[in-house]
Amino acid sequence: MSEQTSNNGRITAIDALRGFAVMGIMLLHNIEHFNFYSFPKVEHEWLRSLDSSIWDMMFFTFSGKAYAIFALLFGFTFYLQSRNSEKRGLDFKNRYMWRLLLLLGFGLINGLFFPGEILVLYALLGFLLVPIRHWSDKALFWLAVFLMLQPVEWGKIIYAAIDPEANPQQLFYPLGNVYPQLRGDSLWEMIKVNFLKGHLASLNWAWCYGRVFQTTSLFIFGILIGRKGLFRTSTDEELSRSRTFWIKALCYSAPLALLFYYGKRFLFSVIENPFMKSSITTTFNSWYNLFFMLCIVAIFLLLYWTRPCALQRWLVPYGKMSLTDYVTQSVIGSFIYFGYGLSLYESCGITASFCIGLVFLVLQVAFAHWWMRRYKRGPLETIWHRLTWLGRTSKV
Repeated sequence: MSEQTSNNGRITAIDALRGFAVMGIMLLHNIEHFNFYSFPKVEHEWLRSLDSSIWDMMFFTFSGKAYAIFALLFGFTFYLQSRNSEKRGLDFKNRYMWRLLLLLGFGLINGLFFPGEILVLYALLGFLLVPIRHWSDKALFWLAVFLMLQPVEWGKIIYAAIDPEANPQQLFYPLGNVYPQLRGDSLWEMIKVNFLKGHLASLNWAWCYGRVFQTTSLFIFGILIGRKGLFRTSTDEELSRSRTFWIKALCYSAPLALLFYYGKRFLFSVIENPFMKSSITTTFNSWYNLFFMLCIVAIFLLLYWTRPCALQRWLVPYGKMSLTDYVTQSVIGSFIYFGYGLSLYESCGITASFCIGLVFLVLQVAFAHWWMRRYKRGPLETIWHRLTWLGRTSKV
């Protein structure tokens, strides 16, 4: 058995990569106060400079990229579940749609505490994978490219070119609608507003900023990676093929990421129409985040396949229970920063929040190591798995 797989056949490099993505999401959420953009006034110049540096560094490294990794691996997991179920002659389609409904339930609960969660979006978009799961590789590839091109944004760009005065409202449910309740001291009022307005704000934001098309595209790319075996390392031949692909991916993606990064900034500086500027920025961001994400994935996997560092090994159990990690960080994070809990939004700036995020991360990873030494799956993963296969004695 390859050192890159665990005793139950899991690809440990992918678990570590998933843990890396959740780590990035966790740290970003902390400095954002879990989408509650309220910060204390900073008196000292050196602290303002440090705050700015941490904010820029974290957003440059993880913003849009950590979620992209998460989406790519979501599609890859879909491929694995589809292949394994059909090999065993099990009903995959209906069981998987039930699994998505369960994920939707987790997302709805998670959103009661964090107005910006992604599980609801993933569950809804996951249904689109069912009817296309048997498409050819070529058809899936071109569909993924088409979606990544952000067709709706190009329609907006054309509309703005025809009518330069156009600047229609796009955010009908701004996140600021929930701020009074996040600041307040009532848990029940916060839960109510997050359920009624928080989910709408999150989905509206995802539509307006290209996340719907980008996420679906990455799901499909994840399926293609699974079909081509580009994460496989069980034999020397598979390892060599996977390494070759990701070396090429890094060589192509790095210059393209730079091109879109500076191209976006240039276009943003010369285009005055706000409606057109918004759509062009969304389109270029999708491609920039794609190529930057591929650079991160390539470097991470190549290092892991050569000799995994301590951080990568440390993140393997964390990645195995990513659903538990994601939901618990929302619940605990809201208690730390929002008004019904410790209200640390009033006293913790970006640097202090980043430090809290680091401590939070260490505690979550330590718990993951403790739990995974005793159980096969994380707490919420166990519930999800058992409910998915409810009514069957033979489980996968």
